[in-house]
Amino acid sequence: MTLSVQQVLRVAMTARPVRRLWAPFMRGRGTIFFLHRFSDPDLGVVGHDPALLHRALAYLRRERYELVDLVDLFGRLRRADSRVDRAVAFTMDDGYLDQATVGGEVFAHFDCPVTTFVTTAFLDGMDWMWWDRIEYVFDHTARPTLEITFENEALRYVRAPAIGYEAAQADFTERCKTVPNASRVRAIQALAAAAEVEVPVKPPLRYAPLTWSQARALERRGMRFGPHTVTHPILSRTSPLQSEREIADSWQRVQAEVSEPVSIFCYPNGQSQDFGSRETTTLRTLGFAGAVVGSTGYATSEAFAAAPDGPFRVQRFGYPDDLRRVAQCASGLDRVNQLLRGYR
Repeated sequence: MTLSVQQVLRVAMTARPVRRLWAPFMRGRGTIFFLHRFSDPDLGVVGHDPALLHRALAYLRRERYELVDLVDLFGRLRRADSRVDRAVAFTMDDGYLDQATVGGEVFAHFDCPVTTFVTTAFLDGMDWMWWDRIEYVFDHTARPTLEITFENEALRYVRAPAIGYEAAQADFTERCKTVPNASRVRAIQALAAAAEVEVPVKPPLRYAPLTWSQARALERRGMRFGPHTVTHPILSRTSPLQSEREIADSWQRVQAEVSEPVSIFCYPNGQSQDFGSRETTTLRTLGFAGAVVGSTGYATSEAFAAAPDGPFRVQRFGYPDDLRRVAQCASGLDRVNQLLRGYR
């Protein structure tokens, strides 16, 4: 692979001797990455490339970054520990089978701590992810067009020659994030009916969860587990009672199933509009140490000092499957770029 001059410069700027220049900009800042699905041909899953994750972890070890447990990182941030700027933590969301069989193996190989936030009804075999149901319907319909009513709006989707229903699926999924939980359920049922697709009660292997037994085995190899709700709704779209139960019941299930449950929560979707003070109040009442979001940024000691909600809005970076981007985030070069953009 041939790198451009700009790419070569970026690699050079994250090398150990040079990145000392960025160290002052990283004071009080740690790096958290989050991942979702992992590519596995046997399961039919396309996601993060395990070979690229292997390279990234080898690079971080070689460059003497400290790969730390999320609980450890939260403790450092709370104490404003000076060692936080060299710390990198990894998290995974949802609790899919490939996170155990593929991702878990790579993290264990490098003795790298990782926290997996699980959706408990998914692991309990009581439900499967609602966006996977949408994908299943679009993938299995034989109809060239689909017409449904979504929240009083008539939608018409046409299968495209090259990409099929890919754009339609993305549009429908985003719409489902904006409506109450009950409306989303009805919309997916209407979609399946229009598509003439029967959605299985149990998820096909491609969409299967890891098991609690696998979770306990992974825990013995360094993985830890935290709650990610019971059914993965957008919490801000739920009633006060459901919001509280989604948080409290998922925490109870994690505590019941693993030896060292992580008292850090992960909001579904995790954007600013997806949760609010109602949820952070519930988390504080239940004794959680904090929570992570899905918006991009460094985890900062400054946020932890911003009581009472700071520790419950800790930012992460979506893992980029690009070693140069991993290096930019961990070294602080990404922080420098942010500051430079702010001065323009």
